[in-house]
Amino acid sequence: MKLRSQEWFGGNDKMGFVHRSWMRNQGYPDDLFRGRPVIGICNTWSELTPCNGHLREFAEIVKKGVLEAGGFPLEFPVMSLGETIMRPTTMLFRNLASMSVEESIRANPLDGIVLLTGCDKTTPSTVMGACSVDLPTIVVPGGPMLNGKFRGGEIGSGSFNWMIKEKQKKENYTEADLLEAEICAARSAGHCNTMGTASTMASMAESLGLTLPGASAIPAVDARKKVMAQLSGRRIVEMVKEDLKLSKILTREAFENAIIVNAAIGGSTNFIIHLTAIAGRIGVDLKLDDFDSIGSKVPLLLNLMPSGKYLMEDYYYAGGLPVILRELRERLHSDVITVNGKSHHDNIENAICYNEEVIKSIDTPLQDEAGIAVLYGNLCENGAVIKPSAASPHLMKHRGPAVVFSSMDDYHERIDDPDLDIDENSVIVLQGVGPIGYPGMPEVGNVDLPEKLILKGVKDMVRISDGRMSGTAYGTVVLHVSPESAVGGTLALVENGDIIELDVDARRLHLDVSDEILTERRAKWKAPAPHTDRGYVRIYLDHVEQADQGADLDVLKGGSGSVVKGDLH
Repeated sequence: MKLRSQEWFGGNDKMGFVHRSWMRNQGYPDDLFRGRPVIGICNTWSELTPCNGHLREFAEIVKKGVLEAGGFPLEFPVMSLGETIMRPTTMLFRNLASMSVEESIRANPLDGIVLLTGCDKTTPSTVMGACSVDLPTIVVPGGPMLNGKFRGGEIGSGSFNWMIKEKQKKENYTEADLLEAEICAARSAGHCNTMGTASTMASMAESLGLTLPGASAIPAVDARKKVMAQLSGRRIVEMVKEDLKLSKILTREAFENAIIVNAAIGGSTNFIIHLTAIAGRIGVDLKLDDFDSIGSKVPLLLNLMPSGKYLMEDYYYAGGLPVILRELRERLHSDVITVNGKSHHDNIENAICYNEEVIKSIDTPLQDEAGIAVLYGNLCENGAVIKPSAASPHLMKHRGPAVVFSSMDDYHERIDDPDLDIDENSVIVLQGVGPIGYPGMPEVGNVDLPEKLILKGVKDMVRISDGRMSGTAYGTVVLHVSPESAVGGTLALVENGDIIELDVDARRLHLDVSDEILTERRAKWKAPAPHTDRGYVRIYLDHVEQADQGADLDVLKGGSGSVVKGDLH
């Protein structure tokens, strides 16, 4: 088998000398350069990405597995995206991180890739970049935190965030109370322990067949996560020998499996935008409607926050994703290949559920129908999404007057004004938070309710925006409205008092304003000025696609391949 890395290390000429000689200053013996598969360990470790703070150690464990299997492991850093730290939103930089991954892989003598992932965007960005090169690739998810423990109960990292305003205003939480909760919520290494976007992305990777079976739910600090990392290091060497590339795993059927699984676990709405972008890189035709037609009638099997009551540690002890896959086996494409060379059908043969309160059977689900509903109407010509399992049943069909906020700054300035004309029947409309409008499409769609309504005991309201929502969040929240308001979508034309109709069963989102009036408003509308005229953000603004297309850059669709010509000297 001809190894790609031998184009760098195999020659006995000047360039072979150059490539090997400078590598030797790290102490590598000669045999590592002579025909061993070179495995790139793509590490998203960063102290600014708390959820990935343990991946330094994991890289060493993966290296051990690679060496055991006869490979030559070389770790390299790429841009890391810390969801809880970066401003204005990590989504602005997902595509940039994917470019970092793609070009790092292409430019270096690598035969196979291990992606060390964890926090929300680190999984899709690395997978997107790797897809554009299409080498044998395996994902090692960093794993969730241990369950948070707070005052005799459990607290979910992420999901508690959305309760803080209510806790302060309704339950009189003090600064000391919140400090205690803050410490309890994140008590170990790992990403959020709810079915937030990080857990959703790890589950997505496993359901696509990109991880070893059972890898997605193992807690970050469980010794079995280290075992999984070492076995992944061994396996990637074999994948190189088998030439098991991403394009052989990521078929249309694999994407359909992932959609079904995401519905059954109550996964994040962010799954849509990331899976669509991944499909665009590997060349699979995936449409927004597919998420509804394939996944919206799937029963909810996982009793996990925010759609349920348990946390990821409980889920793993109950059996993890292999149990979910077993319950769904009649609905899945069971013969698609995964990174271990076997099908899902083979991998789940011995899956056992150890806690039926956490993982429900297909015959007694938590909800009969879950998934994500795709809405259409004059307010979202190219679609919008809502997560029924996280919404309030009484609001799934609703008609009410709009209360419009033109930006997040406008929202923060006015939402708690006692004189704001708003009640529980109103529809909160947030403009200017889409891919171009913010920029970057932040997770602000589930904005807090007004203080005066919280004090009345109101728990939920219909909220509509062109932004996203954290997978840890909940509520009757319509998201990803496309086209967004910043490019002149109808959302930009909504005014206070306009009647909006939401009918999830009918998949309808309608602004009850005549076409004539909308035409008049559109004629007066002016596009906002660009956020900047320089750097990556300028490139992003010029090339980012809308939410229904995955919000990737148009120039990044498809792949560059693994062939790079031209010597450095």
